[in-house]
Amino acid sequence: MADLSLIQDGKPITRRQQAILTVQLSLPAILAQLSSILMQYIDASMVGRLGADGAASVGLMSSSLWLFWGLCSAVTTGFSVQVAHRLGGKAPEEARKVLRQGISSCLAFSIVVTVIGLAISPELPVWLGGTPDVTADASVYFMTFVAALPMLTMNYLGGGMLRSAGNMKVPSLLNGAMCLMDVVFNFFLIFPTRDITIFGIGLSMPGAGLGVFGAALGTVLAEIVTACLMMYYLLVRQPDLCLRGRPRGSFRPTRPVLRRAVRIAAPMTLEHAVFCGAQVMITVIVAPLGVIAIAANAFAVTAESLCYMPGFGIGDAATTLVGQSYGAGRRDLVVGFCHMTVGLGIAVMTAMGAILYFAAPMMMDIMTTVEPIRALGVEVLRIEAFAEPLYAASIVAYGAFVGVGDTMLPAVMNFGSIWAVRIPLAAIMAPTMGLRGVWIAMAVELCFRGAIFLWRMWSRKWLPRHPATTEVVPINDTPSDEPTY
Repeated sequence: MADLSLIQDGKPITRRQQAILTVQLSLPAILAQLSSILMQYIDASMVGRLGADGAASVGLMSSSLWLFWGLCSAVTTGFSVQVAHRLGGKAPEEARKVLRQGISSCLAFSIVVTVIGLAISPELPVWLGGTPDVTADASVYFMTFVAALPMLTMNYLGGGMLRSAGNMKVPSLLNGAMCLMDVVFNFFLIFPTRDITIFGIGLSMPGAGLGVFGAALGTVLAEIVTACLMMYYLLVRQPDLCLRGRPRGSFRPTRPVLRRAVRIAAPMTLEHAVFCGAQVMITVIVAPLGVIAIAANAFAVTAESLCYMPGFGIGDAATTLVGQSYGAGRRDLVVGFCHMTVGLGIAVMTAMGAILYFAAPMMMDIMTTVEPIRALGVEVLRIEAFAEPLYAASIVAYGAFVGVGDTMLPAVMNFGSIWAVRIPLAAIMAPTMGLRGVWIAMAVELCFRGAIFLWRMWSRKWLPRHPATTEVVPINDTPSDEPTY
């Protein structure tokens, strides 16, 4: 067994111990990411039982929701990376100061984003090209999720802080519990009261019959409960970050922490905005293809995410391992963990791509009973399966670069690849090849993106010239009138 104290204490670490640490942090992170995407899978499969219009209402808003969720998630990274550096440098009190400021800053940002989302929600489905039979449900679905963004942001922040401290288990367990809660809430909120038979016994199962709104509400309720539990564990139970019983500290953001957070998060936020803007453009390209294409695209995106979310889990582990190694001033481990996590990500997602190819019919069967949607979804999923290995390289390498605070050029690489390769190819191929052309364009772009990320990783130009200790300076955080924790 191995633990992060080996990095923090400057002790020698063998390749075997590096591999053990990589696996120890990656497995819980993979489970956390899988549980997150399973919630979308649950929503899509349950709403799919309502018919093509219900599925299209959810699918139409997916890319816009990813934009709003991702903006809030990116902002929390600006603070969690700083915490990883400080914990790696054995400065837990400094880490707590960043945590306090992260809570207030991320809450303020998420409230602003929520107000913007609520303001545009009535017209957004129309702007995306939705037909009148889906726009009303789509608007309500989007509005419900956006209203809960502040709590979801705290869930992102709590999970990110715990992972920065090397605690992957608690976020994984809580996200798994969130999936179970989502199923239960959706079961009673989406469908109307109905008669079912269990072991030959007829039962009347109560239900609210809220349809698409019930799917959104059920997921939001599960996220709120999870966010409360996540923040409780972080602030009360996590040894190196808990605020309970500690000296008084201010939640007012200070210039050094905020400046560093902006430097880390701003490129990621801009990149995510442009990335999701590209996803919205894809939605606009797909919308004229009809309800079947919209629904098949939405279901296929959700099904495919079960394959690439393990890559994001390993990317989270890469951020923690590389970030703590950088904070401890151990350049050799920074490079070693980057290469090891990228290799693991490629291996895992290659296997997942093979599973996706052969299991595509079963996955679409779970999500919809409409045969045209199912058949088209299977076809595009099998196209995408071949891009998974190089997609893994871009995901995990990006996580490693974030660990040292290198976010600007990787962000440019991400959104440049999408806008220069995917969008033009999709626009050219969609009119003649339909949804198949859109997904071929996507697969080509993912392979290109993985190749340029591998090139940057091997070039080592992402490594900072100066050690982290020059940036991890004490924060002037004198007692104030803010609450003491």
